Amino acid sequence: MGKKILVAMDDSENGRRAVDFITAYMVRDCEITLLSVLLDTATLCDMNSPELTPTFQAQQSSFCTLEDQKRTLVEKAQQAARDELIAAGFAGENIEIKLNPRKKGVARDIAAEANSGYDLLVMGRRGVSAVREFFLGSITQKVLSLAKDVSVVVVN
Repeated sequence: MGKKILVAMDDSENGRRAVDFITAYMVRDCEITLLSVLLDTATLCDMNSPELTPTFQAQQSSFCTLEDQKRTLVEKAQQAARDELIAAGFAGENIEIKLNPRKKGVARDIAAEANSGYDLLVMGRRGVSAVREFFLGSITQKVLSLAKDVSVVVVN
């Protein structure tokens, strides 16, 4: 069996480029996990408390609908990535899809998964401005600093 590869992705162009990198450069006997980390909105959407502000209560269903739509987009992107990998010759049984709720933060959750026994983490570089990246950092930079026992490829 080949190496275990984690692909951190969402529904963006960066996620597609990471999958394209795998199809172009990796041997076909790899085990691949397509990982997306989403906000855990179930608790927030189910919240019904008199302490909630009226503004939040009025917008709660709209927010939850948007989050459901985001989940659907990410699920479609993951399935499209799986289909692309299979079309490129990777075995379907070696491709796993994980859609995890955010626990500690997107970067920390990706790094924790990567550090749990993968040989390689592949992710796209975020397209933020240099100024914003300097002040806020990026998910990619944070993952690079947190990934300890895994090689990381950042796809441009």
